[in-house]
Amino acid sequence: MMTVLRLSSVIGVVSIGMTFVIIGGGIDLSVGAIIALASVWASTLATQAMANDTHWIVMVTTALMVGAACGLINGLLIAYGRMAAFIVTLAMMAAARGLAEIIAGRRTQVVSVGPFLDFFRGSLFGVPRLVIIFALVAIAGWVVLNRTAFGRRTLAVGGNPEAARLAGINVKRHQTMLYVLLGLACGLAAVMLMARTTAGTSTHGGMYELDAIAAVVIGGTLLSGGRGTIVGTVIGVLIFQTLTNIFTLNNLDTSTQAVAKGAIIVVAVLLQQRMAARSTPG
Repeated sequence: MMTVLRLSSVIGVVSIGMTFVIIGGGIDLSVGAIIALASVWASTLATQAMANDTHWIVMVTTALMVGAACGLINGLLIAYGRMAAFIVTLAMMAAARGLAEIIAGRRTQVVSVGPFLDFFRGSLFGVPRLVIIFALVAIAGWVVLNRTAFGRRTLAVGGNPEAARLAGINVKRHQTMLYVLLGLACGLAAVMLMARTTAGTSTHGGMYELDAIAAVVIGGTLLSGGRGTIVGTVIGVLIFQTLTNIFTLNNLDTSTQAVAKGAIIVVAVLLQQRMAARSTPG
């Protein structure tokens, strides 16, 4: 179970952020590329030199800022540019991955900042810090979604944007903030991935958008927006990672795993639609 939790921690953090975006009626296909770009930018020789001279928090801040900037660009183009989320995030996926390759020179950048690795690869009371970070993010996400005005506005915007606007919610600003939130989650995930692999590379985050969306959908969040839970997403992440672990233990290749994951998403959405149809009166 601890192995599953450790493997779930990175994609779990991304999935929490993705939950907010999908509940708000959006979608993001660029999370994997943003993670790659954040990991590369935070592990350049210049950034690591600054971290050695000052504190490893410089690397964390860099990754978070890169993630937030990418999320802000997505949010502004979608909310204020009135562009489809699918197109914008697809473009970001290509651009961020390409920029990561340019910065890294298509090479793997080894993380050599000892205190950074010691902190994130360590454990507290026998529990890996990566798992603790995932748990803290999940708790924070639950509180924000269920106990704050931001969470209520997210549900309102995803359920009916026009009604939310008439109720006095700045829908465009809120949509932008949702993508910035997901960008921050991607930045944090990049930090966790750098610590786990001791490297920053443009290949990080491959197919993470598929895994995150699958976990969110399996957890019961409607792809059309307006309904979803953080607890469901956490359960979806654990289910999905357990299945991935089973596939790996049975020596299934990554292509077969991708086909299986795609089928799981389709089945989950079909079940959602049937349940929604049954719950609709009349």
